[in-house]
Amino acid sequence: MLDATTTGLLRAVLEQVCESLPRSETGTRAHVASKILDGAKTGEITADRLRQVGMEALRSAPTMWR
Repeated sequence: MLDATTTGLLRAVLEQVCESLPRSETGTRAHVASKILDGAKTGEITADRLRQVGMEALRSAPTMWR
């Protein structure tokens, strides 16, 4: 279980990474969120590194989700 501070950071990073995506792009947003969460679970806890993880996930999202 993640603490409230980490959860807030993850949400903020997700919003930054997905700011250009419409809210209706739920599949892509879920993919990016999942990768950011995976990064946090493996020790990537700085905002900059989590943003990098999120951007990589956004670029690699399956095209059916875009």
